[in-house]
Amino acid sequence: MSNYRPHTQLRKSATALAYLLSVHILALLFFFLFRLAFFFTAGYEFPPDVRQEYLLQARSFLYGLWFDNVIACYLLLVPLAVFWISALFNWLPCALFRAAAVFYSVLYGVCFFIAAANIPYFAYFFKVINSSIFNWFEYGTTTAGMVLEESSYYPYLLLAVAATGLWGWVMWKLAGAAGRRCQRAEAGEARGDWASRSAVFLVGAACIGLCVFGIRGRRGYNPIKVSQAYYCEDPFLNQVGINPVFNLLNSALDDRRAGHQWIELMAEEEAVEQARQWLGRPGVEGISPLARRVEGAPRSGRKNVVIVFMESMSARLMDSFGAGKGLTPCLDSLYARSLSFSNCYSAGIHTNHGLYSTLYSFPAIMKRNAMKDSSVRRYSGLPTVLGREGYRNMFFMTHELQYDNMNAFFRTNGFDEIYSQEDYPKEKVANHFGVQDDYLFEYALPVLRQKWDSGQPFLAVLLTISNHPPYVIPEGFHPRSTRKEEQIVEYADWAIGRFMRQASQEPWFDETVFAFVGDHGKLVGTPESELPESYNHIPFFIHGQGIRAEVRDGFCGQVDVAPTLLGLLGVGYVQNNLGVDLLREQRPCMYYTADDLVAARDSARLYIYNPETKVEHCYRTDSTYTPARPDDPAFARLKGYAFSMLQSAEYLVRQDMTLDSPRGTEPGRP
Repeated sequence: MSNYRPHTQLRKSATALAYLLSVHILALLFFFLFRLAFFFTAGYEFPPDVRQEYLLQARSFLYGLWFDNVIACYLLLVPLAVFWISALFNWLPCALFRAAAVFYSVLYGVCFFIAAANIPYFAYFFKVINSSIFNWFEYGTTTAGMVLEESSYYPYLLLAVAATGLWGWVMWKLAGAAGRRCQRAEAGEARGDWASRSAVFLVGAACIGLCVFGIRGRRGYNPIKVSQAYYCEDPFLNQVGINPVFNLLNSALDDRRAGHQWIELMAEEEAVEQARQWLGRPGVEGISPLARRVEGAPRSGRKNVVIVFMESMSARLMDSFGAGKGLTPCLDSLYARSLSFSNCYSAGIHTNHGLYSTLYSFPAIMKRNAMKDSSVRRYSGLPTVLGREGYRNMFFMTHELQYDNMNAFFRTNGFDEIYSQEDYPKEKVANHFGVQDDYLFEYALPVLRQKWDSGQPFLAVLLTISNHPPYVIPEGFHPRSTRKEEQIVEYADWAIGRFMRQASQEPWFDETVFAFVGDHGKLVGTPESELPESYNHIPFFIHGQGIRAEVRDGFCGQVDVAPTLLGLLGVGYVQNNLGVDLLREQRPCMYYTADDLVAARDSARLYIYNPETKVEHCYRTDSTYTPARPDDPAFARLKGYAFSMLQSAEYLVRQDMTLDSPRGTEPGRP
């Protein structure tokens, strides 16, 4: 006669689940204690407006709990799956709990050592620990000496050892107690009954689902990124919530991303010297060999700045550049009434390239998304310079806050406020890229009016999206074209025209400089080479009261937008980037990239190079695109110009020379 009791399997399964949940909660508690130690030992002096804002400071711990849970769910998934399968067979021996204790002791021990190491790492670099530490592993003896010979590291090493030891002891005790409870339960029949098995299966499947959701971290179409932790204007609080294990793993994965490897177009020393000659840069000691001091000009007031990034707006779509289809009457009218640049080229062919290059004047490097690194690099650029001039810097996007890591990158690099899909009514969201252009502008106008009323000048950057698939033509808009690809261009143009008409009624309009620039182009017409010009040839024009309307045909790029605007504003600053002020300097040609291709062009030639295959393509562009010989000295000049600029930019990034003051002395840093 069987001694099986129907609920035995359920009781044993519940014991196992309670054990796993206890470990999970304890792990969150340990991570919280490490974060508490980090918070109080970082030595950060809060600015006066944050010092007494305890609720604001506490929010960083809530974000920390969010990120800690992601790591804890990663470590929970395998034991949860193993215990679930074992419970289905009603087999939960003590040995299984002991094995789980060893698993948890080892992996969480590693986590605790990383969390402890993060404290001195942050104190030195002012950033959460990341994959750069792996560079030290190449010098094992030196690194060990550095750690062991520096007595200030001892408390953190002791903290890691103590936490790991305590954790291992607790794990062993918990596992033993849970195993004994299961052992005391009546074994019953190994197969159990179908009702109990079904209940175990359903509960286990639900727990696995919750665990996977915890790993993903959020419901949106992007999993959680470090960008989610950036919630305020204080650079320290924005990093408190980032789990150091999460950041280390993500930055290591970033390093392995396609296109993230360092480029080697030419020797760095030679590249920097050539770039200095091309740009006429003397260098500034302690900053970089390409830095220079730009003198300010007398000015009566501080103009606001509004930059509109036009999604996929190739110059080939506008009648001003010969399109002849009447798709952009508003933009064509503005172009004719503005300071316009007819030979402007985007730095790359993705939005992140355009934002990065336009605002910080660093060229895009092939496929690399410089904003997406888990370890957010700090740059000087238009937002940081204007921020020191007393400007309030705002970024308006249509999509999710953490798309392309924009929230983390822009908050780290000069922006005070970021508005995104999370701020807009749900009924206004048109597709996965968020709201449409007209609502973006509509939302921004009262925000800008409020900033104007406060008496503080502002920089507002608006990133449109509608001219990007999937195209959504809003109800009530009646385009002339029958092709959807052209209808959406008409709509994007109409939305900008409507915005400018409404803005012209605002009290701040006459005191504002407007810059319109394509984030990149798109394929228009028949490709004429391996890299069609329409992908990178973009409109760029500056509009505002007192700005003389003219069309300049010199070559330029997105890297030149910020220096030109700062020159118009008369702002003095230290320039440490690859841009030029187009009102005072001229380029002999322009260079740009498109994923796996480097290009440079002047008025008569186009040079294209693939660094992976080492293949070159040369064209004469006087009338049509005619293949030419690469041994022509003029092509060698284009090649040298492009290679020296890109390799020099790589050098500044690699050497951590991306600020306008020596590291550790930059304004705003403790």
